[in-house]
Amino acid sequence: MSLNRPDLTKFPPRSPRVRLGGHVILPRMLDKGRATLAGKNGEYHYACPMDQRFLEFAGIDPEALKKELHQSDTEILKWIQAHAQHKRTLPEILAWSAWQENLAPDNPDGREYFNGLHKAGAPDRTDIITWFDVLDMDDFVSFGGKA
Repeated sequence: MSLNRPDLTKFPPRSPRVRLGGHVILPRMLDKGRATLAGKNGEYHYACPMDQRFLEFAGIDPEALKKELHQSDTEILKWIQAHAQHKRTLPEILAWSAWQENLAPDNPDGREYFNGLHKAGAPDRTDIITWFDVLDMDDFVSFGGKA
C-alpha cells in the first residue's frame, strides 16, 4: 500500500492505535484523506467522528489539512505542529492518546453501532471492548480475515 495514495478498496487504513508524533488516530485519518483525494476511500470517511476527536484536540481544520496530504507523514506532522490552534506538550498528547485507546461507547446510539459491528464481525469474541478494538476487528474481517 502506498502511503501517498492508499487504496482503501483493497487494504484497510492503518489501525487507530498507530501513532504519529504520539497521536493515535492521526495516521489512520491521513490514510483516509489521501484515499479520498485519490477516489479510493471505499467505505471509509475522512473527518469522521473519530477523526474529529483528533482535529478538535489539535485545533486543526480538516479542509486545511486535506490540502497538505500530498506531503509525507513527517512533513504533515510538522505542519500540524505549526498550525494547530492548541499547542500540546508531549505528555498531554500521550495522555490524550492513552485515553482515546480506552474509549468505549458512552451513549445508546454509539453502543448500538458498536454492537452491530461486533455482532457482524466477531460475535463470539469477548475481548472487543473499545472503539479501537472494534475498528481493528472490522478492518480485519472486512478484508477477508477470520475473527
